[in-house]
Amino acid sequence: MKIDQIYTGCLAQGAYYIESNGEVAIIDPLRETQPYIDKATKDGAKIKYIFETHFHADFVSGHLDLANKTGATIIYGPNAKTSFDIHEATDGEVFELGNVKFKVLHTPGHTQESSSYLLIDENGKEVALFSGDTLFIGDVGRPDLAVKSDLTQEDLASMLFDSLRNKIMTLPDDVIVYPAHGAGSACGKNMSKETSDTLGNQKKMNYALRANMTREEFIKEVTTGILPPPQYFQKNAMLNKTGVSGLDEILEKGSVPLDVDTFEAIANHQEALILDTRNQVDFKDGFIPNSIFIGIDGSFAPWVGALITDLKQSIIFLADEGREEEVVTRLSRVGYDNTLGYLKGGIEAWRNAGKEIDTIESIPATQLAEEFKSGNLNVLDVRKPTEYSAEHIEGAENVALDYINENMDKISKDKTYHIHCAGGYRSMIFSSILKSRGFDKVIDVAGGFKAISETDLPITNFVCPTTLK
Repeated sequence: MKIDQIYTGCLAQGAYYIESNGEVAIIDPLRETQPYIDKATKDGAKIKYIFETHFHADFVSGHLDLANKTGATIIYGPNAKTSFDIHEATDGEVFELGNVKFKVLHTPGHTQESSSYLLIDENGKEVALFSGDTLFIGDVGRPDLAVKSDLTQEDLASMLFDSLRNKIMTLPDDVIVYPAHGAGSACGKNMSKETSDTLGNQKKMNYALRANMTREEFIKEVTTGILPPPQYFQKNAMLNKTGVSGLDEILEKGSVPLDVDTFEAIANHQEALILDTRNQVDFKDGFIPNSIFIGIDGSFAPWVGALITDLKQSIIFLADEGREEEVVTRLSRVGYDNTLGYLKGGIEAWRNAGKEIDTIESIPATQLAEEFKSGNLNVLDVRKPTEYSAEHIEGAENVALDYINENMDKISKDKTYHIHCAGGYRSMIFSSILKSRGFDKVIDVAGGFKAISETDLPITNFVCPTTLK
């Protein structure tokens, strides 16, 4: 038996490849399916099952494409209704894979169809739990994504309490927990950087598994301090229910090199968004006017999903040479399939064609500290509210990048803003969005709060984020 965790850091997502005696199960696959097929081919094995723990909201799954290419059966837990053929499992149903078995544990709470898969080895020993978004390392899934008119987040939290106590915490302590996400995902509040652990250790370390916790305490703790979900979550969940095109045709359409004139024509006549995926330092020194920066080396796909509100938006992009297909792939992971190509030759081709170039002023934190002494600076902190509440420059205003589209009325074109985040990535995204919307008086603070904290700027007293729930 082989268990491989295939972890994608950009999405903080874990997919799983399990092989036994020539048969393979894939759990929570990403949009790009070829790596799973190649892996099975190398092992001389056939993909038999595709297990989905729930309707994912933070990425578009590759389940349908993988099933079409391999003939594997897509399996969801109870209450899963889709527009394509699946096997809707019953609670406790067992699936044989080579010499091992998978037992379905219906664990609603994160969503109503959420299910975990218990792996039982050749000797009948329960060895691993693929817990999806029900149980993370250090946390549990947020209970506010499947709220309906007759179902509140408190109702779902109560379901999650029962799922954990009655289905998961009763398993042996040496069972290894393999969750769908780790630190950085918006599917939970405070996940660990670890991507697996024993259940016994989680019973000791995870606040939600505290043995003496009452239902009321659990509901309060898991529902307090949840930030609103990114706008693309509900849209991705719907795509996973209804199905999407295969990645191959998306790559063919999106990985087209465009000369400068064609690129400009598409931007002007098809209202395509220009997405610049280069490094933030390169971007600030010269970019196409009205383009948006979201660097490929940051949490690219989640930020695209949070900030670009229309999944069908036409997108053309700039990328470092050799990374064009990567950009299209990562856009598709969160459902942005209408990519029309990239600028051949990049920003240098644009410059050489004599086209207009824009820039963003960026200053070091030391310069901000000097200018701050003169007073009357408008400092804009674009970190999350919890980061801001923990510690910030005295007098700074907080407008989180996550919710910029809902808070544009708080920003004035008449003011000059000094913008910072934690390290410089988010502030450059924020600045680029403001510039594209006609806000010209923006100054980025390089190095973000990390650099700011090393100056003599007045900082509020630190408050531990765990007390801010």
